[in-house]
Amino acid sequence: MEERRPLVSVIVPNYNYARTLGLCLSALRRQTYPSIEVIVVDDRSTDDSVEIAHRHGARVVVTETNIGAPAARNLGVEHARGDVLFFVDSDLALAEDVVEHAVGLLTSDPALGVVCGTYDPEPLIPDSLVERYRSLQLHYWISGDEGEITTIYSALFAMRAEVFREVGPLNPALRHSENAEYGHRITRLGYRIVLDNRIRGRHDHDDRLRVVLSKFFHRARLHIPLYLRRPGFNGGPADSSRGWGSLAALFAVLTAPLPVVLGPAWPAAPVALLAGSIAADLGMYRYVRRYAGTPFTLYFTAVHFLVNVTVAVAVFAGAAQCLVSSRFRHTYDVPARSASAEV
Repeated sequence: MEERRPLVSVIVPNYNYARTLGLCLSALRRQTYPSIEVIVVDDRSTDDSVEIAHRHGARVVVTETNIGAPAARNLGVEHARGDVLFFVDSDLALAEDVVEHAVGLLTSDPALGVVCGTYDPEPLIPDSLVERYRSLQLHYWISGDEGEITTIYSALFAMRAEVFREVGPLNPALRHSENAEYGHRITRLGYRIVLDNRIRGRHDHDDRLRVVLSKFFHRARLHIPLYLRRPGFNGGPADSSRGWGSLAALFAVLTAPLPVVLGPAWPAAPVALLAGSIAADLGMYRYVRRYAGTPFTLYFTAVHFLVNVTVAVAVFAGAAQCLVSSRFRHTYDVPARSASAEV
């Protein structure tokens, strides 16, 4: 007698991603795993996303107001019938065997709370050099963390429905940092979170430098209250040389005027700091050179220097905000709220 395969509810939060939603849903229809329901939670899009979702045979839930991705994911769970919940963003197209791998991992280990995935090195829709930078940078950073982690990657993760009910919903008040807080809750209950590079897909990354830097700044700043509580958290200052690389980049900028003020012997300071910033993530630059060649690596290095400076500024901004704002210090104590919808 054939063993019953658990139903997987794939939940796709979407807001104005008509450009990629069809690619996302087409990839779900090509999955090798047979028992899937697809729920698109449309967060009051103003484009033709809802029509596209219906055309691809998805069940569509439309929010009453724009509530943000974490709340949209929670709302999808309320309409899900599956034993396994698979969350994938609407700007991401999965490889064909991803759901199969995720179900295998979750059903073989009761202590595994969440399985997360990574991005392919090539973007879903290549638009610019900035997008290529972001695609390679995220692929290298995320894939390199394969194994047990303490955060979730909210664009691509799966968990058993019973674990979701025990942990509770994602916090809708944390539109930019719900992944860190949710990972904190999961591991605090004793569940493991695993990143498996077989869980993967092509992502449509941001293609403008201003948007990329803005996201780095806000996410780094918003993570500071959690890092202060738990310094060993993934990405925190205690478990990676990248934090020191960001600080070195910022001080390279701050010390750049020293030769003018103090004399010609001082160029050594910013140069040494720049070298230290690059050395902190030397493996990534070597990977990019092998993958994309030397000319693009020079461009990649320049953009990543700006990213490092931005992150360092965000860390100081977040630390300062913690000092003056009790509300900010307790960001991750905000209770979750429910949301309503139209089906």
